[in-house]
Amino acid sequence: MKNKLFLLFFIIITSTLFAQGKVYLAHIESTIDLGLAPYVRRVIDEAQKNNADAIIFKINTFGGRVDAATQIKDAIFNSKVKTIAFIDKRAISAGALISLSCQKIVMAPGSSIGATTVVNQAGKKESEKYQSSMRSEMRATAEKNGRNKKIAEGMVDERVVIPGLVDNTHLITLTSEEALKYGIADTVLSNLNQVLDAFGLKNDKIINVKSNWSENFVKFLNNPIVSSLLIMIGLVGLFVEIKTPGWGIAGTAAIIALALFFGASYIVELASATDILIFIIGVILLLLEIFVIPGFGIAGALGIILMVAGLFLSLISSLPVFSFSYLSPAIIQLASTFVMTFIVIFILSKFLPKTNMFKKLVLNTNISSHSGYTSKPDVPSLIGKIGKAFTDLRPSGTAIIKNKRVDVVTEGEYINRGAKIIVRKIEGSRVIVEKYNSTSKNK
Repeated sequence: MKNKLFLLFFIIITSTLFAQGKVYLAHIESTIDLGLAPYVRRVIDEAQKNNADAIIFKINTFGGRVDAATQIKDAIFNSKVKTIAFIDKRAISAGALISLSCQKIVMAPGSSIGATTVVNQAGKKESEKYQSSMRSEMRATAEKNGRNKKIAEGMVDERVVIPGLVDNTHLITLTSEEALKYGIADTVLSNLNQVLDAFGLKNDKIINVKSNWSENFVKFLNNPIVSSLLIMIGLVGLFVEIKTPGWGIAGTAAIIALALFFGASYIVELASATDILIFIIGVILLLLEIFVIPGFGIAGALGIILMVAGLFLSLISSLPVFSFSYLSPAIIQLASTFVMTFIVIFILSKFLPKTNMFKKLVLNTNISSHSGYTSKPDVPSLIGKIGKAFTDLRPSGTAIIKNKRVDVVTEGEYINRGAKIIVRKIEGSRVIVEKYNSTSKNK
């Protein structure tokens, strides 16, 4: 019995001592976009679940979207696993913010880091509100990991002076040796093996994580051209479904397209649940206007406004500051999408059948007086004529006068259907009546 316990104890101790650790390797390369954030979060989640010793982010980028970099920075900050940035060639702009968020920074010889001024899509410098926000992000990130806050701020603002490095006319971009000298980098190493050795991870198993098909698919769906196409398919599909009887392919395609658009935007944190709800409420109000409420009024107009608002909000991210240049890409994308949608709808409307749903919105036929109905009496005067309420008058409705249907109105009095009425006066096109009684004729 003692021998068995000793053997079991020996196996446990041996397996613990010789258990191979894990290091996760993630790649932050090319342009940083919103599709990269789900990939980074997945790497961190897997590393935490498998008790990894570290996550190495191999970085080589000229930057990209600030909102995407902020999402990645927050995910790295929340990591319970040690994070190491290995700047293989460069970490420019948003890449610098991501690098600073890691606990350790390693740079390869000849690599660079810096130049994080916020620019728009045309490459022009954004307003001071953006620069101030970015300076704060860089300072706070550098401070959290014990790095030089002044250097981090100078990567955003050229007015920052670092004696011996830059004057007040240049942004800070550091070489690997400069980064080491000024406390931005922890060490300079040539390759991944040296990085593993430097941090005691040489014997760990390297788990090289690539983006999977679902992350690539989300990235594809968030491409401006693809997302615009999805919106157009959704809107055109809804139009065709309303114009044709029954439920068909157009309605199904619309639901799928809009689900893909909002789903992809939600995953990359562009669309919120509120944005999606706003769009759905807009669709419901528009359908109520078409199917339930006669004519076209407040519900329909409000529905269209909410639909546009939901789509627009799902194209912009929640940054702390806003400007027209920040909103303009979403405005241009949505406007061009609507133009193309209207063109397609205009063409389709020439071929699609006319349905009862649209006849509720537009009067397509003329009703002559020979049909027994007239909205305005075609006799000089009906004053004093006696008729019968064809509908309830509350206060407006229809009456039968001289065997013709006439639109009438009371002066506030409620008259039940079938009651006798008498015409008191005519004001323009308004035929004003009151309930008939024995004294009415003499008034």
